[in-house]
Amino acid sequence: MKFNYKNSFLTTILTLFLYGSVFSQNNQIFTVILDAGHGGKDPGNSYHGYIEKEISLKTTLKVGSFLEKEKDFKVIYTRTTDVFIELAKRPKIANKANANLFVSIHCNSVKNFAPYGTETFVMGLSRNDMNLEVAKNENSVILLENNYKETYQGFDPKKPESLIGLTMMQEENLNNSIILATEIQNNFTNNLKRNSRGIKQQPLWVLDAAYMPSVLIELGFLSNKEEGEFLNSDEGQNKMAWQIANAIVNYRNKYFGEGLNAKIKYEPKETVSIKKETSEKVPSTNVSNDTIYKIQLFASSKKTELNSNKFKGLKNISSTFNNNIYRYMYGATSNLDEAKKMQLEARNIGFSGAFVVIIKEGKSNNANDVVKQ
Repeated sequence: MKFNYKNSFLTTILTLFLYGSVFSQNNQIFTVILDAGHGGKDPGNSYHGYIEKEISLKTTLKVGSFLEKEKDFKVIYTRTTDVFIELAKRPKIANKANANLFVSIHCNSVKNFAPYGTETFVMGLSRNDMNLEVAKNENSVILLENNYKETYQGFDPKKPESLIGLTMMQEENLNNSIILATEIQNNFTNNLKRNSRGIKQQPLWVLDAAYMPSVLIELGFLSNKEEGEFLNSDEGQNKMAWQIANAIVNYRNKYFGEGLNAKIKYEPKETVSIKKETSEKVPSTNVSNDTIYKIQLFASSKKTELNSNKFKGLKNISSTFNNNIYRYMYGATSNLDEAKKMQLEARNIGFSGAFVVIIKEGKSNNANDVVKQ
């Protein structure tokens, strides 16, 4: 069976995506959709008395309570109680609100009780069979819905060929999704010392149908008794929620303006405060020799040859490969003004999402160091 989008559905997605990309960043209010996974008749994973739908909801509400204390944040929840929300409705809430981010929170499990650690997923297709099982499990809630065959246009969450079709729509938002996922995973690892299982790409319907950068967080494994106990505790939920909120605030500060101050009151042990972005502007003159500016054109799970006509005649193309993602960059200069000219050139020929990245000592810090626009 092949998974095909209807033309009208594809046109609607592309139109709304372009609208959101152009106008959402000019919005002073930063809107975040928080999606507590599962709910109601769909309990999610259940091991050792720990129930995913309960943990995901409590943690999600804590994330929201932290963010609601921040200036210029608007938080919208897909659910605030133990109710069943159809998978298709969750991203629709985000799309209707023209949100800046969609964050879905879940817990993992496997039959083997040993695995543990956090994972954050972005939209895409993985070659890893175990990761594909995560996609099947998270998408399988579709089968609980009435008329799911009509709603999801023949999509079968159990069939790999259906999963492949989900990867086609979200390439444009992929890079920003990866950057947010990196912030989240780094916080879990550096501030809470949680085991990181990395950032992974999966064909997840709830991410595919959202028109903005989106991530799905697996807080840990309920099948691992020790980790499940931590996630089921109020302290564990506070700590995990704090780090997710921390990442969202840092992402917001980096891409949507300066001057946001952290005002979250809760300060759990073994964590750090939300980092404030410096208000100092990067000088427009030459910088140190170990700092180079490049223009990131796009990111993709598919490899593109550097001499491809996809780069529209631009020369001096380079690429990096990390977390199964190829990032393609144009040019290289130590002068910020020159970099901004190259960025404008790239945007004028069709790379509307091109942005300046800072390469220090041959590599960028985390996913990208990005010059504020």
